[in-house]
Amino acid sequence: MKMKLILALLLTSFVLTGCATPAANSSSVADRDPLQIDTAHPPALAALNFDSYGDRINGILYQANGAGPHPTVILLHGYPGNEKNLDLAQSLRRAGYNVLFFHYRGAWGSSGEFSLTHVIEDVGSAADFLRKNANEYRVDQDRLLIIGHSMGGFAALQGAARDEAITCVAAIAPADVGLIAARFLEADAELAQRSAARADTLTMLNGWSGEKMIAERQANRDAFSLIDLAPNLAGKSVLLIAGDRDSVLAPDIFHTPLVAAYANQPNITLAHAVIPGDHAFSWSRFELTDTVLDWAQSCKPTP
Repeated sequence: MKMKLILALLLTSFVLTGCATPAANSSSVADRDPLQIDTAHPPALAALNFDSYGDRINGILYQANGAGPHPTVILLHGYPGNEKNLDLAQSLRRAGYNVLFFHYRGAWGSSGEFSLTHVIEDVGSAADFLRKNANEYRVDQDRLLIIGHSMGGFAALQGAARDEAITCVAAIAPADVGLIAARFLEADAELAQRSAARADTLTMLNGWSGEKMIAERQANRDAFSLIDLAPNLAGKSVLLIAGDRDSVLAPDIFHTPLVAAYANQPNITLAHAVIPGDHAFSWSRFELTDTVLDWAQSCKPTP
């Protein structure tokens, strides 16, 4: 297993408090199909939808083997959602986790209009749905985890910061939307124009446009900052992962400053890794999965 989990000091002045090394070989159970199936409570795929502020969100729940209750992951896709990381969902299920995957309001057929504000709100709606239906879906309400990629990593951190009961959150190549707005879109008119033009082509995002994208990011630049979010993540276990060849969100610009900010924040239990890969981790899916699974197995709810 090739991992670069950095769990000590980023710099000599940065002390990581309560940082636990993921358990060795904890992901091995996810490398094979279950040896025995609980015929009364077998693994299953449940198609579902749930309410989010009056709109209906479409999702699927990968249910783990056995009566449970099982720790349950809320898995968040990026922008617009071409990479869904469902291989990670299957591995998590084999390791004993339920996994809820869904499309945000206005995305890929879910009702309503898409916006980043709605994305953050939808994370909370997903957690509420799991808690209300815990018995039906064999969910351990005390062990909800959020894992997100790119924009989903942004939403994972924002959602965890707003939910005191969720203490385990992983952000895979997270998009610091506040930093993007401040450092790039506001400073580079040509880049802003290209980003807006791309937004206008995303027909899978209902109600979305380049004009709306620029306006929302400018209006919420500070609120969308992941670095400034650090105090709101105190008491939580956070995993940050970057791909060493990510040309979309370069690690030296996005990952390294975020690690430094969270390492310097008291009471964040921080794990972080830079592994081989582009933004989608196209050639490092097994290493990405192992890194996430090892962290998830080591992350326990705060008493």
